[in-house]
Amino acid sequence: MANKIPRLPPSGIKVIVVGAGFAGLSAAIECDRKGHSVTLLEKVDDIEEITRIGDIISFDPNGSKAFERWPGVVEQMEAIARQTKWLDLYHHEGKFVTRQSFAHESAWGRRINGHRGQLHNIIYRHAVARGIDIRVSQRVEDYFETDDPPQSGVVLSTGERLVADVVIAAEGVRSRGRKIVLGFDENPKSSGYAVYRAWFPSDRIINNPIVKHLVENGDTHQGFIGPDIHFLASSIKNGTEVNWVFTHIDDGNIEESWQFPGKPEEALTYLGGWCDVVRELVKATPPGRLIDHKLVYRDPLPTFISPKARIALIGDAAHPFLPTSIQGASQSIEDGVVLATCLELAGRANIPLALKAYEKIRYGRVHRAQAMGPKTRERWHKADWSKVWKKPEMIHLVREPWLLNFDAERDAYEKFDKVAADLEPPRAKL
Repeated sequence: MANKIPRLPPSGIKVIVVGAGFAGLSAAIECDRKGHSVTLLEKVDDIEEITRIGDIISFDPNGSKAFERWPGVVEQMEAIARQTKWLDLYHHEGKFVTRQSFAHESAWGRRINGHRGQLHNIIYRHAVARGIDIRVSQRVEDYFETDDPPQSGVVLSTGERLVADVVIAAEGVRSRGRKIVLGFDENPKSSGYAVYRAWFPSDRIINNPIVKHLVENGDTHQGFIGPDIHFLASSIKNGTEVNWVFTHIDDGNIEESWQFPGKPEEALTYLGGWCDVVRELVKATPPGRLIDHKLVYRDPLPTFISPKARIALIGDAAHPFLPTSIQGASQSIEDGVVLATCLELAGRANIPLALKAYEKIRYGRVHRAQAMGPKTRERWHKADWSKVWKKPEMIHLVREPWLLNFDAERDAYEKFDKVAADLEPPRAKL
């Protein structure tokens, strides 16, 4: 089957991708599309285990553009995605405030909202179908790059050294690749917030008169806004499954595990005075289906690439997003698309130029998108209700064409020549 999947002729470029999350898998697939030879390393023993966990994840039109280019992928995703084109927003005490419609965004592309693990599994299966060299139980301890010979690589926990033309670090916010890019080790900081996340079958609430309306007529999507908390809930797969998530002040210490099992009774302590719909959803959450996830923060990096420009950071390793941006996943997909395209256009003899062009094309856009997360959180958590009741659209999500109506691959093709020319040192006159 791998031979039947469209891809460009072999480029001769050997790529190592570290991390098989959404960012790493997508980068590997995009590099394979462009004819590069890819080895994907993942530290877990069983990638299938990743597909069985998680909650809601969202890809906006700018992120889903890539899925449309991977045969069969977007159709599989849409079959299990939430079928809503709106968000109903409520005051935390239960009064309806406003409905925000996303119907007009269909002209920009597809919105994919679904179970994190199930969507990941679709992408993983596509990577397998492409014949990508995926190696599990591979723990990367260090990164390196050299001028002579011109190469980069990784050192595994076994001591084995793997080399390539370029290494893509996609391990997330704690990526070891950050050290070679920054030149030093640094620890994540607390953002001051953490997130409870839950996903469970709707039979837990279908007979509860307070919340059954959320699942008895197909998919729904609603948000509840209160003092320094926002609570989002939805039903999916024709109302057969339920998920909810809420951001709260982080009471813990950043040295603790950044993700650990949560307890409904603990989550409820943050929701005193909140409406019964919210509280009943939390109470209905079965054991083992709630996660408390710390939102760690990283200062904006001065660069996404290593000193010799043969190692690149992508996704959360380069730019962690707050959930309120609703762009973290989409931006990680864009990273892989642009990097693979720049490698194609620069060629094997110009790997450093490709990585510098990737950074130049991505840097400003990523940080502009990243800034939307804190702004949305503040708009909700610090809402002035005396003004909101008069102008409800004040609490609508900001949905801007520059961000969502965007094709990262086309943009990279259009910009590369100029960016590359600006990056190339002027040639000496004879």
